[in-house]
Amino acid sequence: MKLFISFDPVMLRTFYKHLVVLLLLFPFTQLSSQAQDLTGIWRGYFTTDMGERYKLEFQINGSSASFSSGVSYSYLDVRFYGKATMTGKFTKAAKNLKIREIKTVEIKNMDGGGACIMNYDLYYDKSGNEEFLEGTYLGKPEVKGAPNLNSWGDCGGGKVFLRRVTTTDFYIEPFLRGKIKNTPVIYNQAPVKKDTVKTKTTVPVKKPIVVNKPPVIKPIVKTNPPVNKPVVKNNPPVTNNKPKVDTVITKVINKPIVKTNPPVIIPKPEILKTRSNELMKSLTVSSPDVTIRLYDNGEIDGDTISVYLDNKLMLASKGLTAAPLTINFKIDDENVDHELVMVAENLGRIPPNTSLMIVEAGEQRFTVRITSTEQKNAVVRFRYQKPN
Repeated sequence: MKLFISFDPVMLRTFYKHLVVLLLLFPFTQLSSQAQDLTGIWRGYFTTDMGERYKLEFQINGSSASFSSGVSYSYLDVRFYGKATMTGKFTKAAKNLKIREIKTVEIKNMDGGGACIMNYDLYYDKSGNEEFLEGTYLGKPEVKGAPNLNSWGDCGGGKVFLRRVTTTDFYIEPFLRGKIKNTPVIYNQAPVKKDTVKTKTTVPVKKPIVVNKPPVIKPIVKTNPPVNKPVVKNNPPVTNNKPKVDTVITKVINKPIVKTNPPVIIPKPEILKTRSNELMKSLTVSSPDVTIRLYDNGEIDGDTISVYLDNKLMLASKGLTAAPLTINFKIDDENVDHELVMVAENLGRIPPNTSLMIVEAGEQRFTVRITSTEQKNAVVRFRYQKPN
């Protein structure tokens, strides 16, 4: 028996229309489902709950959501060094990366004792061209040749801060070769050449400035005595009327005080004119007392900065380290807006110049990642708003 089926022409047109739409959307759906490519080198540090700070480096082959090609390097100094294989999974929607160390393959511990393996819970973030992994970790003692009955956290825990870089402190693993450029020589040489040029040009500029200052100061000192003498001579005859003298003095003193408060206008430094100034963040604070702490974000690679607050130099050529550079300032009701500008004095070994800014104002706490170069300054603006 043969079966014949007839189709309505209207239904066929509707079917083909939906089919075309599905075929057009399919490539985009497939593309959006691909995971963030985390392949590369991520370097920074982790801090323990006890406040100790260790350097940390990941080398990841993370072109797929789940990866098994990866190693971690953790090191303090000559006292401790460890290398471990690891596996991980990245959830793109939540930007969450979970990494578990499988086993240690190299270990050096001068203090004795066994090794710990880590379980990381990290989150991916991007600021401009900079990419970061931040989060927490838990550790447990490693057991080889037997079931590991230890729990995550038996070795303590802490926080992790990593940044994607193009160089390694060790060597590029086979699974990364050909996928990333390793050019530490270029990074190390560029800042040195620029610094040497700067030091040669700044020395001759300072000498004429020092020579010109004495002639300006001397005439001011010489002219002061003649001005004071007539004032002293005129005072005796006026002392007979003490009430009148008092009233005259109060009027003369009060007027300059009113006039001297506003003129705190600081001219814009040349470095803020010649470089572009890019806004990193605008913060609204509810407390007039603001504390800013600046750290090197990631590896300490010799970044040096200068910081200006409302055109006033607050920090001059200070190096960024694990210890914070601190700035305190107070916002009053009349001047509620303030602008902080960070200037890169060099780019360190790993350009660009990057730092982590922690802002505290009362119970408020903000985290701002700063990136600056020799062509671009980083700007953070503050506005004070009284709480209701």
